[in-house]
Amino acid sequence: MAKIIVREGDSIERALKQFKRMCEKEGLRREIKRSSYYEKPSEQRRRRTLQAIRERRKATFKAAKIKAKSVQRAC
Repeated sequence: MAKIIVREGDSIERALKQFKRMCEKEGLRREIKRSSYYEKPSEQRRRRTLQAIRERRKATFKAAKIKAKSVQRAC
């Protein structure tokens, strides 16, 4: 749950902007949209599997990028 503390003298606009940023970071909007309709268990599994594949690809790409930088620095 996103929670912010508004101090005396802080503007409401700034607090609202900070709250929205925290909600976006936690993925609350995405979760609310996803839970607003029924999703079959097979679709849930498929979505989770595809998400895991994307995360693995991203981690692999990031590791390769770090390794390439270290090789360049060594030369």
